[in-house]
Amino acid sequence: MFSLASSDLARFLFAMVLLLAAANLLGYLAERMAVPRVIGEVAGGLVLGPTCLGTLFPQTFHWLYLGFSGESGLFGLLYAIGELLLLYMAGLKFQARFAKADIQTGVAIILGSTIIPFVVGWLSTYLFDPAKFLGPDQNLTALKIVVAISIAVTSIPVISKIFADLGILHSRFAKIVVAIAGVHDLILWVALAVAAGMIVPGHHGISVWVVSKSLLVTFAFLIVCIAVVPFVLRRITSKRGNFLFRASFLGYFLVILFALADIAGFLNVDVMYGALLAGVATKFSLPETLFKRVEQGIGSISFAFFIPLFFAIIGMQLNLAQDFSVGFFLLYLLFATLVQGTVVYVTCRIIRSDRLTSFNFAAAMNARGGPGIVLSSVAFSLGIINQDFFAILVMLALVTSWMAGSWLRYVLKSGKRLMPGDEDLVLDRIDEDMSFDNPPLAR
Repeated sequence: MFSLASSDLARFLFAMVLLLAAANLLGYLAERMAVPRVIGEVAGGLVLGPTCLGTLFPQTFHWLYLGFSGESGLFGLLYAIGELLLLYMAGLKFQARFAKADIQTGVAIILGSTIIPFVVGWLSTYLFDPAKFLGPDQNLTALKIVVAISIAVTSIPVISKIFADLGILHSRFAKIVVAIAGVHDLILWVALAVAAGMIVPGHHGISVWVVSKSLLVTFAFLIVCIAVVPFVLRRITSKRGNFLFRASFLGYFLVILFALADIAGFLNVDVMYGALLAGVATKFSLPETLFKRVEQGIGSISFAFFIPLFFAIIGMQLNLAQDFSVGFFLLYLLFATLVQGTVVYVTCRIIRSDRLTSFNFAAAMNARGGPGIVLSSVAFSLGIINQDFFAILVMLALVTSWMAGSWLRYVLKSGKRLMPGDEDLVLDRIDEDMSFDNPPLAR
């Protein structure tokens, strides 16, 4: 009933091995060149996908990845699981607490870097023709929401990994940025969930009822996941009668992840939003010792297998040889970077941060990374955007992450401080190359 022919299985495993090896190898090489690992992982998919292999040797590409009926579905399943796990791990990074001295900075940047870039991104759709980037659903309002989010979004996983690579994850600057990015992304994912809820098969117009219902359901689901679910988990997780927890520690939390994602899907809230909130709920419900076990256990297999394949399959969905407008991408990159960077810089100056600190925050908040790629993936899968804009959003996420990491690396090498309080910062780098105790925690 659920069997797969031996020859088909062998071909699928061979294609998967090549893709996984390319993703991990190029990801490793990217890190050695001080480039975010995610860029190398996506490059693995570009090499084996339509951009390179499909252009130079189309028959080989077809034999490997489209060789039998159902192969694309198998890769689609790996892709979806990797995406779910990435967002779950992002939720585990969520920090809702600021040190009292940093509350003003955090709140100001959250408000400034969320509201203003989102509004500017929405208004920017009147400066170009967004209709040329519409996907099959033909929902212009949902497309405008995606454009607005792409301008404002910041990456928790990528910026955390950049800080870890630089040895500054313990710094005051890093703690503030990670906390800001967590709250910031949660707000913007509400907007994406609303856009997802607006997609009604066979209906391309705007319905006040549909939008209102989507907002209500999304916020209700958010409140339940960050307030009710952690409350329940704290009371049942360690009970002697919780046989699922006693049977499999990690299996228990994977059940929670997939269950909340599934519930989100049934509520017409995007399943990926459910995965993100599952991570947040887990974070809020566990003591530190158990939380570390979950993070390391699920993170190890996720970042070794599922998440590299997710990013590699993203690369395979791109055809930069055909479906990519270099000129528009450069303009969009410049616009997105200037808007987010300027807003954060001015916000920091208003609260009397010095120029260098303000610029450092502006650079860090421009890293779009994993969430930027997931945004493009979700919007593309829902039919909100087409192949061209999908490629632009993916490249925007990759390039802005590289820019942020390069600037922060330069500041540290120059002997300058990231912000007041980090003058005597001692770098705490962890060599993760061969360590099973310290798996890569973010992309």
